Amino acid sequence: MSDLPSLRETLDAHGLMAKKSFGQHFLLDLNVTRKIVRLAGPFAGDTVIEVGPGPGGLTRALFESDAGRVIAVEKDARFLPLLAELDDGSGRLTLVEADALKVDEAIIAGGPAHLVSNLPYNVGTALLIKWLTGPWTPASMTLMFQKEVAQRVVAQPGDAAYGRLAVISQALCEARMVMTLPAAAFTPPPKVSSAVVHLRPLAERLSDARIRKLEKVTGAAFGQRRKMLRSSLKPLGGATLCEAAGIEPDARAETIDVAGFLRLADALA
Repeated sequence: MSDLPSLRETLDAHGLMAKKSFGQHFLLDLNVTRKIVRLAGPFAGDTVIEVGPGPGGLTRALFESDAGRVIAVEKDARFLPLLAELDDGSGRLTLVEADALKVDEAIIAGGPAHLVSNLPYNVGTALLIKWLTGPWTPASMTLMFQKEVAQRVVAQPGDAAYGRLAVISQALCEARMVMTLPAAAFTPPPKVSSAVVHLRPLAERLSDARIRKLEKVTGAAFGQRRKMLRSSLKPLGGATLCEAAGIEPDARAETIDVAGFLRLADALA
């Protein structure tokens, strides 16, 4: 990696710029990408999947780590020739041209894998929900979001950012914010700051049925978050459902912890 030209030189050589329609904002500082990889690891030879590698700043740092394989999923075909230049012939790099929302990670990874990505802003939340609730469970996730989204992932009851994303994330993972970055760290700079969240799946995963019920309950509760639960959950049982779960019917969604929402999910018929 040390023999390669800088990321900015590589972008210039290929005549590439970020596409706003893809939500692209590049991290070109290798000191920053190396720190993200250190926060994500160690990988102990495991496979790492990176979504939206763009010019490959994070990819380079992953190659310097103890990852066994690095699978880069890139929707923007413009970057594939640039990323192919990182291939050292060792077989560690696999490029997948695809929309990450449609990829079957179990097939491309062939087993357990970690996710480490500077996610495109326009699909970050949708990708997280896919990885949290879908059939494939990553070994860990270290993901860059807009700071506002990252705060929603790690928020606690009573926080302004606490909502459906926090409940689902924390019902399935241990989630913590491990790094923040100003807009100036990116090229082109976005209008907001960013943050990295590290998520590690809990030892005992919820069953698919419980996940679906949790999604249903949180969708109703936070869909009308200013209402009391007796009202927002009325289509699902209202006060009767709350009482069955040991929840005060006059409470509002933002005051209920993850355990409370799991009880509400379990109380659903």
